[in-house]
Amino acid sequence: MAEKKGGVSLIWQISIGFIAGIVFGRMASPQVVGYVAPLGSIFMALLNMLIVPLVLSSLIVGVASLGDLKALGRIGVKTVVLYLLTTAAAIAIGLALGNIMQPGAGMDLALAKATEAKAAPSLGQVLTNMFPKNAFAAMVNANMLQIIVFALFFGVALTMAGEKGKPALAFFDSMAEVMYKMTAIVMKFAPYGVFALIAGTVSKYGMAVLLPFAKVIGAVYIGCIIHAVVIYSGLVTAFARKSPMWFFRGIKEASLTAFVTRSSAGTLPVTMECCHNMGVPEKVSSFVLPLGATINMDGTALYQGVCALFIAQAYGIPLNLSAQLGILLTATLGSIGTAGVPGAGLIMLTLVTTQAGLPIEGVAMIAGIDAILDMIRTSLNITGDAAVATVVARTEGADFTEVE
Repeated sequence: MAEKKGGVSLIWQISIGFIAGIVFGRMASPQVVGYVAPLGSIFMALLNMLIVPLVLSSLIVGVASLGDLKALGRIGVKTVVLYLLTTAAAIAIGLALGNIMQPGAGMDLALAKATEAKAAPSLGQVLTNMFPKNAFAAMVNANMLQIIVFALFFGVALTMAGEKGKPALAFFDSMAEVMYKMTAIVMKFAPYGVFALIAGTVSKYGMAVLLPFAKVIGAVYIGCIIHAVVIYSGLVTAFARKSPMWFFRGIKEASLTAFVTRSSAGTLPVTMECCHNMGVPEKVSSFVLPLGATINMDGTALYQGVCALFIAQAYGIPLNLSAQLGILLTATLGSIGTAGVPGAGLIMLTLVTTQAGLPIEGVAMIAGIDAILDMIRTSLNITGDAAVATVVARTEGADFTEVE
């Protein structure tokens, strides 16, 4: 990812596209901005094009390359435990900031228009929907949880098949390498796609939308920064034995891509390449990162805490300690079930507000600024994926490389 073109590294090209997009989105009319919108749509389409074959091939190879089922179980347990712990910490930070900053205090939303909210799936539905009835249908529909479950079963079966499974493993190993090269090709288009995407966002969500909810936006952004600096830096320093600057420098391109695209799954190819450049072994990254892109939602979880308190304060509803602990538990467990569906953040917020007894209309209110909040929380989500992959890699004996 440190590739340079004409002496300028890719991260600077993306940064230039990002800043130019902000200026263009502010100064140009919506009609003019609309002319460059296809560039952003094409970039997102290219990223989405990579997701299914990349996740399928890399996860199958990752599971099979572990060599034995004990190693798979060991890495799997470490990964899931770290994801749940960091998610719980993120919600706690969000609740703390919501109590300190009081983003909804003084608002009178009692007459807010009722809006039908999208229902969150039940636990039974989540568990049932994880297992594909048709693996090919899951791939066509890009159902990431089902694809991951199928890839896990397939990778385990390849290991159990021994010598007869090696030709199939060689095929998926070759496919994974081809997908990594395709990712590098797509990323050359990133600065132009980023320019178009951020221009459209700025043009559509200007200051008129941001100002009434400045405290909410501020709380979520501050919380995400605190979580990255405290939790991720702590994990990388204590367990991976590397400096936080090394980690954030290595993952910066994936973090920025996630910020602009607002898609953890869409950013997955970039995250995998960044981790590869940092020295995270493929057997770890190809398992931990696709799983994290589907079930790890630290940024979204933090957003739940802030927004739940914002809604409660806006409607004048007090939330005691037990109610806030209920929010923490619900959002932590709910993050696994709702991460793989469209609009996951709002669906999780619906689940949390229902559990806490808050007005469901508050979800629709938050939807007005969800695009702005989604940028930072998605960036935090994939940064968390990389932090966990780094820690797990170190516990598996990995030696890291220096990054520019």
